[in-house]
Amino acid sequence: MKIRPYQPEDLAVLKEITVEAFRGVSIDEGIEQEYGQINGHDWKWRKAAHVEADAEREPEGIFIAEVSGRIVGYISTWHDSEAGIGYISNMAFVPEYRGQGLGRQLIEYALEQFRRLNLSLAKIETLEQNSIGNHLYTSLGFKEIVKQIHFVAPLSPAQTGE
Repeated sequence: MKIRPYQPEDLAVLKEITVEAFRGVSIDEGIEQEYGQINGHDWKWRKAAHVEADAEREPEGIFIAEVSGRIVGYISTWHDSEAGIGYISNMAFVPEYRGQGLGRQLIEYALEQFRRLNLSLAKIETLEQNSIGNHLYTSLGFKEIVKQIHFVAPLSPAQTGE
């Protein structure tokens, strides 16, 4: 696997990889299961928009995993120098390259970038049902600090069933 910097022309592929990889472990998918599509957009559209936001916020923090010239995965990061924290916002791989240690390599690469920036901590979030991610992150030295619960409230009578 080769790790290279993100280029704007990578964005469409990253969105596709992300939507496929986050099926079953997306907050937005859970919201859609409860309330249906929101404003004419499904959870996949919203998850793809998160990747676009990553690219707008800190494109130099996105690292592409390539095998034989094909994008097989990526990791998106951003950092807050003043706070001393590096954030890993998204990471995804195409199905045939999962479970081969490539995610570990990308996270290690991102952590090294954070060290070069003289950051103090790295932060990553995942859902409880993401057992693979939970195992990987703890094996790399991440510690669970707190669990967070996401609540959603409908804002119109049509969504409440009234």
